[in-house]
Amino acid sequence: MPHDTHVPPDDAFEFLMTGNRRFVAGSPEHPNQDAARRAALASVQQPFAVLFGCSDSRLAAEIIFDRGLGDLFVVRTAGHVAGPEVLGSLEYGVGLLGCPLLVVLGHEGCGAVAATRTAINDGVAADGYVRDVIERVTPSVLAARAAGLTEDSAVIAAHTRNTVDLLLDRSRILADRVAAGRTAVVGLTYSLADGSARLVAAHGLTTAHLAEAQSS
Repeated sequence: MPHDTHVPPDDAFEFLMTGNRRFVAGSPEHPNQDAARRAALASVQQPFAVLFGCSDSRLAAEIIFDRGLGDLFVVRTAGHVAGPEVLGSLEYGVGLLGCPLLVVLGHEGCGAVAATRTAINDGVAADGYVRDVIERVTPSVLAARAAGLTEDSAVIAAHTRNTVDLLLDRSRILADRVAAGRTAVVGLTYSLADGSARLVAAHGLTTAHLAEAQSS
């Protein structure tokens, strides 16, 4: 895909997921990882997607989506929790770099979600700034519990959807670009076992993709 800020969000999404399918199949192409690519990017970047994911060491975005230098604008925090610095970084990628796609990437076996569930169940607060992470994940875990969701994959999907909603609620820049059809904001959950990414939330994609998210 050419790096063009006018690429439709659906095309950017398909480009990303095609790379994930290569990774799952064990046939990655490792694109845009050579010296020529490095040199071409020395003075400019035009990523096609912003990737906001968990900091988990098993969630390296360029690997699981089979991309290279300059393809993804990546922001990662434990449990993909979003404070002002994160929101500013995401708005930079979407508003200033013109990325047509923003992805929230959650994953099965998330330690931040597990720690939050334990803290709620046991009533024991974490030490240091980990407590802040747990506090930010808590609304998602409580909402999942209220909905009767107990399986790890279901709770992770609920947390991912909640993060997508939070970003659109708190950022006027993101919400306006989605409303204008210039950017899509989606939620994906990642399987540690098979490497696949599954769509669980979508704003700004076509009806077909929306149906896929709603059926998840």
